[in-house]
Amino acid sequence: MTSTVPNAVEHADAQQPPITMFGPDFPYAYDDFLAHPAGLGQIPATEHGTEVAVIGGGLSGIVAAYELMKMGLKPVVYEADRIGGRLRTVGFDGCDDSLTAEMGAMRFPPSSTALQHYIDLVGLQTRPFPNPLAETTPSTVVDLKGESHYAETIADLPQVYRDVAEAWNRCLEEGADFSDMNRALRERDVPRIREIWSRLVEKLDNQTFYGFLCDSEAFRSFRHREIFGQVGFGTGGWDTDFPNSILEILRVVYTEADDHHRGIVGGSQQLPLRLWEREPEKIVHWAYGTSLASLHENRQPRPAVTRLHRTAGNRITVTDAHGDIRTYPAAIFTAQSWMLLSKIDCDDSLFPIDHWTAIERTHYMESSKLFVPVDRPFWLDKDEETGRDVMSMTLTDRMTRGTYLLDNGPDQPAVICLSYTWCDDSLKWLPLSANERMEVMLKSLGEIYPKVDIRKHIIGNPVTVSWENEPYFMGAFKANLPGHYRYQRRLFTHFMQDRLPEDKRGIFLAGDDISWTAGWAEGAVQTALNAVWGVMHHFGGTTDPANPGPGDVYDEIAPVELPED
Repeated sequence: MTSTVPNAVEHADAQQPPITMFGPDFPYAYDDFLAHPAGLGQIPATEHGTEVAVIGGGLSGIVAAYELMKMGLKPVVYEADRIGGRLRTVGFDGCDDSLTAEMGAMRFPPSSTALQHYIDLVGLQTRPFPNPLAETTPSTVVDLKGESHYAETIADLPQVYRDVAEAWNRCLEEGADFSDMNRALRERDVPRIREIWSRLVEKLDNQTFYGFLCDSEAFRSFRHREIFGQVGFGTGGWDTDFPNSILEILRVVYTEADDHHRGIVGGSQQLPLRLWEREPEKIVHWAYGTSLASLHENRQPRPAVTRLHRTAGNRITVTDAHGDIRTYPAAIFTAQSWMLLSKIDCDDSLFPIDHWTAIERTHYMESSKLFVPVDRPFWLDKDEETGRDVMSMTLTDRMTRGTYLLDNGPDQPAVICLSYTWCDDSLKWLPLSANERMEVMLKSLGEIYPKVDIRKHIIGNPVTVSWENEPYFMGAFKANLPGHYRYQRRLFTHFMQDRLPEDKRGIFLAGDDISWTAGWAEGAVQTALNAVWGVMHHFGGTTDPANPGPGDVYDEIAPVELPED
């Protein structure tokens, strides 16, 4: 396994089907839907060329726009900042263009199969990401309470870490039917998935991650809970997630979303940028050679949306930052939901009141990163006394929390993510400039690696982000608190608009906030495809009977509905 604390079951049997983000809330095969030669559906020829507003140029918006264009509609994309959203790749001033920093999404699990469809479509390559104790990570240092442990595998860590691993395994088996659910997801056994998950949703919706641990006999030791929170599993410590709903965590571990990560060579932002420019081979209505870019003036999206309201005929009217007003028969909103409460002047009539409540209750995780460029992967140098790497991927309870070492090959310039933090740990950095952050980080790492002069290898200025301070985001991603399941269900199922009053139809929600798998690009893709089906249906279109869309099979796999009273 690649995890610091492994998941409950090791799947050594090569005959087992691979895991995908197939549920458990909505076990629909998005990867099969995308791969089918019949395509995603069609709309009546009378609707060809009709404009549809797509608000937000992140991955969800660009995927939705791309697929609508292929059906013969004319997506009009609005983007306040830059194409990519939280797929944001930046360079370092004065450094080689090959040196990049992933300010948002930087690691993607193989279970993100719908995402992988688009990665393959645009010809991008991936490579293993150096998570703690991953097979391709040369070494990991775990530094807690001033004591450091060097490890190449979990077997190199003290016994207490293996005890914590075993406690997590037992906790998942006893409290969440891990093996049974994992098997059902691999086999795409929808009845079994729904049977297990229905019971767990009702039982655990009011439970925090930390409470779930405390309820387990396996985690009766506070010391074990503390170590688990600081070191975690897969990508590192998860104590910043302790207040969140345990259902959010189970979605991650069931689908192995935190395992076997890969990074996109050259940066993740290339994916939406390449989709923006891509000329599909199969396209309806538009001439061969049409791309999203070519459908927009100067090949650029429209600017930020400042107002959304309904006008006669249940149409959606959009005002942008240039003062331009356009009216559409349908729109997709993919930006972070809080934008509807703060940055955009909205009519209450856009959504039912219960949906507004769900939007208002959305809970975001804060997140900060800081990267520096260095002259070479010096961390692979060997300590003369110990024979170990002089520096390692680092997990610590110090301010830096997680430090990742990203190389491009021997003797090539490289990049260090000096710190990657969440929630309260992220807020500690918020008042500090990039250089001030770097100084604190170098001091902390200097205490762990007293023989290593990191500073002498730095060849450019640091780059940093605090997503909670980004005006068009206000947080890294959605993470439900206990009791939020009902809110999330309202948002995720919004694309099924036959169930809404006629005067509440025509605008569709998509993006990470709407997804059950928050924080993973797969969720952005899946909700984009839901919205595409919704728009197609809104225009009287249909899918091919051989390739039913998410709305066609909705009644069979709809998310568990909890009582409101």
